[in-house]
Amino acid sequence: MRKSISLILLAVLLQANQFSNACTNYLITRGASADGSIMISYAADSHVLYGELYHWPAMDYAPGTMLSVYEWDTGTYLGQIPQVAHTYSVVGNINEYQVSIGETTYGGREELGSQKGAIMDYGSLIYIALQRSKTAREAIKVMTDLANEFGYYSSGESFSIADSEEVWIMEMIGKGEGEKGAVWVAVKIPDGYVSGHANQARITTFDQKDKKDVLFASDVVSFARAKGWYTGEDKEFSFSDTYAPVDFSGARFCEIRVWSMFNKVDNTMGKYWNYAKGDVKHESAFEDGRANPNGYATNRMPLYIKPNRKISVQDMMDFMRDHLEGTELDMAKDAGAGEFALPYRWRPLTWESEGKHYCNERVTATQQTGFSFVSQLREDMPNEIGSILWFGVDDASSTVYTPIYSASTRIPKTMAKGNGAMMEWSDNSAFWAFNQVTNFAYMRYNLIHPEIDSLQHALEAKYIAQVAAIDAGAKVLYKENKDYAREFVTDFSVNTADMLTYQWKDFYQYLFMKYMDGNLKKPNPGQQNPHMSSPGYSPDWRKRVVKETGNQFLMPEGGGH
Repeated sequence: MRKSISLILLAVLLQANQFSNACTNYLITRGASADGSIMISYAADSHVLYGELYHWPAMDYAPGTMLSVYEWDTGTYLGQIPQVAHTYSVVGNINEYQVSIGETTYGGREELGSQKGAIMDYGSLIYIALQRSKTAREAIKVMTDLANEFGYYSSGESFSIADSEEVWIMEMIGKGEGEKGAVWVAVKIPDGYVSGHANQARITTFDQKDKKDVLFASDVVSFARAKGWYTGEDKEFSFSDTYAPVDFSGARFCEIRVWSMFNKVDNTMGKYWNYAKGDVKHESAFEDGRANPNGYATNRMPLYIKPNRKISVQDMMDFMRDHLEGTELDMAKDAGAGEFALPYRWRPLTWESEGKHYCNERVTATQQTGFSFVSQLREDMPNEIGSILWFGVDDASSTVYTPIYSASTRIPKTMAKGNGAMMEWSDNSAFWAFNQVTNFAYMRYNLIHPEIDSLQHALEAKYIAQVAAIDAGAKVLYKENKDYAREFVTDFSVNTADMLTYQWKDFYQYLFMKYMDGNLKKPNPGQQNPHMSSPGYSPDWRKRVVKETGNQFLMPEGGGH
């Protein structure tokens, strides 16, 4: 009964807030990456989010200037805050000082989900902090100070916050009605380790004596104690288990996405498979013998792990494309995949049949992604040309991540804000070009998607090689003139992205002609008509049709074929 109620509640929440409750982040430290860069990934998943690339140029402001704040999810006006004298340039989710921020919403305790008069929603915190911070630590301070001074408008949120030296996970939740601000904890991921979060709070206990690599609100424990949500010593306090306890939904729909990445780089993750599937245990004591008076989950995954290999940029791109392949929950293998092995299920996420409640899987790669990225932050490069936003629109499984240097002074026209909208078509929009290809592939996935995968990876390999050459040229120019270096990487970023969009439009035309009407056509040189075949359906599918329909389609002997 508890699981059914949880599923129903999640369905309501997902339909009510289709944007913020559906994102995935992976975090890679320098010592865990193949090239010594820091990387974070982010998928902004929403059925109503239009994929575009944001840009705020560096600006100076007169004293007394006010900044209007609008909720990122809906565009609702929330209020004004004082503007700072100078803001930094931001491209997408990276600024000119190689600070990058991503997020996932976990919701948490319902009574903490609203705060009258609050101005700062999670999206505004991200993009304002990027305009005001030179380091990840500074971004943490900017975000928490703003939330406490002006009120926190959103529900519980996990943030990935990184620069070229450090990567942090910060989790925040408001104090509810009657109190302004938020309680929060931020933990630096140790060098050589990887982490992730996906709509479930993940920071449990934390070292409150570590004043360098663990930061937290002074009242993060006392606030919960005063509410009657925690008893025991401060050192045993778990942020997640107190403010956002994990249940079946939090594990099966959220933690499983973190597990999917961990499992690719750690051969021991099988021991957490049952937990990831939703079997959350609450034993009377933890494995180490500690008592569990607060009823915390006792079989949770660790916040971070040490990978068994170094992680490349291409690895990060591919982590974002997971559908639980190779597991018993592989979405291409069950009945819902249909004849063409489609690893997607149309919403709602949960459903009912004959009085029982069921779920579809919620995996990393999903059809409703507005945009996603991999931030690459490089300490061995000057800030002005050091970081790259590998940016893609629509479903990560079929997008192409194109390199956008954060030093760029212009945005590709095909990805610029205002070039189309969710209900406004634009013929030169990257978002619509990629959606055409992706949605066409959904119809005959096992035939069409392999062609997308092949071109996708060929282009990304080419871009990765080109970036190495562009880096070398940019370094030479940087020594002579920083502005020339910025213009050089800007031209590369803009031209590459725009050319990709037009190439993808051509790709759609090729795929449409080849696979239209359920047939498969190939050029037939010198002939009017192409070679054509009709793949039809597999023997297994035909047997299933016969089993379910009996003699409905049976032809009499001698009735032709």
